Amino acid sequence: MSIIYMLLAISVFVALIFFAAFIFSVKNGQYDDTYTPSVRMLFDDEIVKEDATKLNETTEKPTVPKKG
Repeated sequence: MSIIYMLLAISVFVALIFFAAFIFSVKNGQYDDTYTPSVRMLFDDEIVKEDATKLNETTEKPTVPKKG
């Protein structure tokens, strides 16, 4: 019977740790923006393509000497 009391105390302690972690994340703004993550995947490809074209335009291409 004493093992039940020990398991109950451990489970309450673990639950308090998870609750404290949740409160900490809420106070630090982890859950502030709920809209952007749902639409972010719609715009990632355009940003990547735009950044890649800017990168290609700004980098110099090495010249290869022609044979013959």
